[in-house]
Amino acid sequence: MRTTYMAKAGEVERKWYVVDATDVPMGRLSAVVASILRGKNKPTFTPHVDTGDFVIVINADKVKLTGNKASDKMYHHHTGFPGGLKSISAGALRDKSSRKLIETSVKGMLPKNTLGRQQLSKLHVYGDENHVHQAQKPEVLDITNLI
Repeated sequence: MRTTYMAKAGEVERKWYVVDATDVPMGRLSAVVASILRGKNKPTFTPHVDTGDFVIVINADKVKLTGNKASDKMYHHHTGFPGGLKSISAGALRDKSSRKLIETSVKGMLPKNTLGRQQLSKLHVYGDENHVHQAQKPEVLDITNLI
């Protein structure tokens, strides 16, 4: 009788990947990054264990918003005070904080529980090509062939 392999938290080997967001559609970038953060690219994927890898996204300022998303797609949050609904378009958010734009997009594709928050903590987003994770020896991941 065969048993299904279940990964254990202490046995997971994690790698570091660098993804260049230059001229990549935001949704496709986010889908690939979320899949790597969850560990779905590994044969040892286990839904209830964080088996994912670390991802560094560079050039977030140059991510592409297709169609009219730059002006039509809106992000909302509420301050908690009466009349405190704040809205910002995706294009304005990209100009203001491209890091937050990509983190929000990836967060929406992860599980909405403590495991999803733990997986999101392995995401590092930078607006330009400079990052501080050289010591981890990250591999460059070309996502154009994964899309």
